[in-house]
Amino acid sequence: MTVAEKVKTYRLTKAWSQEQLAEVASLSVRTVQRTEKGQKPSLETLSALASAFGVNVSDLSEETYDASQALDERISEAKIQVAQETWFYRILVTAVLVCTALMIINYLFTPESYWSVVVSVIWGGLVIFRGIRVFIMRGKIALWQQRRLQKILRSGNKKSDNKTTEK
Repeated sequence: MTVAEKVKTYRLTKAWSQEQLAEVASLSVRTVQRTEKGQKPSLETLSALASAFGVNVSDLSEETYDASQALDERISEAKIQVAQETWFYRILVTAVLVCTALMIINYLFTPESYWSVVVSVIWGGLVIFRGIRVFIMRGKIALWQQRRLQKILRSGNKKSDNKTTEK
């Protein structure tokens, strides 16, 4: 099945017009039309179409390209990053709103003590740690996880090799 046939099949399965697909994929209608007529799309176009259909780029391409698989991985990583950033901003907004409300309550009912400042400092510290993890340490954490996984896999291979040599 060609890319054009796959795109058209996915589009019709979703019951979308070419205009709707173009809007969902953030492409021009002309790009969708050219793709469905058989013109070879760029990787960016394939990526946008795959994202719109909720499939991998390799599912749309005619062959399984290493480049399309790498692009699928980059798209997955980007989605994870966006989800983490969204979660961070939700936490940040919640912290600001709740701490502001607590400070107002503290000021109105017990102005002689500053208990809301303690809560705000603790919550602020937690938000800062989360922000550092999401925005600064993300690459280092991923690298550590990859190295750790390789180390565990290697030690697992050594253990299984030792068991087979002992028998």
